[in-house]
Amino acid sequence: MAVGLGVVGIFVPMLPTTPFLLLAAALFARSSPRLYDWLLGHPRLGPYIRAFREERAIPLRVKVWSLVLLWVAILFSIFCVAAGRLWLQILLATIAVGVTVHILSFATLKRK
Repeated sequence: MAVGLGVVGIFVPMLPTTPFLLLAAALFARSSPRLYDWLLGHPRLGPYIRAFREERAIPLRVKVWSLVLLWVAILFSIFCVAAGRLWLQILLATIAVGVTVHILSFATLKRK
């Protein structure tokens, strides 16, 4: 289920990818070494997990896209969905700032 949500998160802007993949890796490490090896060896999913687990870093491209998509979705929600509800607009903006600070708090993965 966590792998599926992680894969869906690649395509859905507000659904995070890396946390679900990290959860899947942690669960597979305890329950199925074969699935754990498959996940870490996957050409698309494995690099995200390895980079984060080994270096606690996020690739620059992923940071930029995450923040762009986050702010596009939040600004749309603030001005179109929550129009007229100031408390909800403030809440959404606060969440977006918090997520932005959290993403930027991780190191940027350098290309090797």
